[in-house]
Amino acid sequence: MTDLSGKVFVVVGATGALGSRIATLLADAGATLTISGRSADKLDALGIDGAHIVTADLREPAAAAQVIDAAKEEHGRIDGVVNAAGVAAFGPVAEIDDDTVDDLVLIDFLGPLRLLRAALSAVEEGGVIVGISAVLAEQPVAGMATYSAVKAAASTLYIAAAKEARRNKIRVVDVRPPHTETGLVDRAIAGEPPKMPEGIAPDAVAKRVVSAITGGEREVPSSDFD
Repeated sequence: MTDLSGKVFVVVGATGALGSRIATLLADAGATLTISGRSADKLDALGIDGAHIVTADLREPAAAAQVIDAAKEEHGRIDGVVNAAGVAAFGPVAEIDDDTVDDLVLIDFLGPLRLLRAALSAVEEGGVIVGISAVLAEQPVAGMATYSAVKAAASTLYIAAAKEARRNKIRVVDVRPPHTETGLVDRAIAGEPPKMPEGIAPDAVAKRVVSAITGGEREVPSSDFD
């Protein structure tokens, strides 16, 4: 998929620091978009001409399939799906409460699983599904044990599903960026983050995601980021 002109992409989590940049880069490259997030106003404020907007909350069991179905109905086809949705939570595993764990699992693992399952039956042959997990899947961090575990589960899901999807000639790509300055730590749903070094720019991660799409890559580990 070296040429994105005329390709149809679904970007979930499109109002976030990464999702918004990825969506903009795909649009600039000529792709037709369905963009999804929880706020229609924020999606509209992205200013992506011609983008099809679908509001959805990945905590809801049917949300992922509804996004994919709406995109397929709107465009008639889907060539790629990018999941950039996610939340963060911090705290020792002995102290993190059940409600926080439930939200982490729902948004950072079950949401991706449901979206992947829906996308695999809708994406065209030769298409691509991109999931963004994290360096935490490779290097778990104290004070972020639950968050690390959920990201590792998502990463494992993408890597294993990639092997299953090959029979249908669909690429599933697991992207594991290093700590990125998305502001997500400041919007954590619980806890205070441990001290971390300065992260990389979200623009760099977004560009790397799009280059993985056009470059035919199947995995982007943290070591593949500058």
